[in-house]
Amino acid sequence: MSVTILIILAFAAIFLFSTINILREYERAVVFTLGRFWRVKGPGLILIIPFIQQMVRVQLRTVVMDVPSQDVISRDNVSVRVNAVIYFKVVDPQKAVIQVEDYYEATSQLSQTTLRSVLGQHELDDMLAEREKLNRDIQKILDEQSDAWGIKVTMVEIKKVDIDESMIRAIARQAEAERDRRAKVINAEGELQASEKLFQASQVLAQQPQAMQLRYLQTLANIGNEKSSVIVFPIPTDLLSNVKELLTSKNSQ
Repeated sequence: MSVTILIILAFAAIFLFSTINILREYERAVVFTLGRFWRVKGPGLILIIPFIQQMVRVQLRTVVMDVPSQDVISRDNVSVRVNAVIYFKVVDPQKAVIQVEDYYEATSQLSQTTLRSVLGQHELDDMLAEREKLNRDIQKILDEQSDAWGIKVTMVEIKKVDIDESMIRAIARQAEAERDRRAKVINAEGELQASEKLFQASQVLAQQPQAMQLRYLQTLANIGNEKSSVIVFPIPTDLLSNVKELLTSKNSQ
C-alpha cells in the first residue's frame, strides 16, 4: 500500500512540476491547446495543463546578430567583401512562432540577401562614404519584410568593407590626383584674385599721378635696403617723351 501511495505522489509531483512554469520579465509563452493557438501568457507564474497544452518560450530582448561576410559586386564592377551586424527583437510572439519556422535563421538569411542586393546597387565610393544612408536603407527593407514574422529590426551597421590590394592602390592614386587638382584650382583662383586686385590698383594709380610717384619712391627705398651689387632704376615713360620732344625740336632747328 505504501508503494502505491509513493507512486501516486511521484506522479502528482511530476504533474505539478510540468504544470507550473515561471517566465522572466523578458519572456513570453505562446500557448497551444490541443495544437491550436490559445494565447500569449507571461511574464510571471503560468499554469499549463500537461498533455493538453504546450507552450513555446519566446524572448523579447534585442538580439545582436552578426551577418557573415558577403561577396558583393558594386555597380561600378568592383568586388568587395562586406559584413554587418543586425539588431532586432520580437514584438509579436504569436507571429514569431506561427508564421515562420525559425525566426532567427529566417532573419539571418534575409539580412544576407538584402545586404548583397542593396550594396550591389551602389558604387564603391558610396559604400565607403555613405554608410549611414546605406544602413538606413537596409534597416528599412529588413524591417518591412520581417514585419510579417513579428520581428522589429531596430538598427543595421555595416562593420567593414574589404577591398583588394590593387583596388586600394588605385583609390590612393585617385585621392592623390584629386588633391593635385584641388591645389591647382586653388592656385588658379589665387592668381585670378591677385590679377583683379592689381587691375584695380592700376586704375587708382592712373587717376592719381602723385600716388604713382610715391609708389616709385617707395620701390627705390626697398631696392636700396637689399644687399645687391646691381640696381636697375626704372625711368618713367613721360620723362622719355620729354627728352624725345627736345631732341626733335633741336634737329628741326
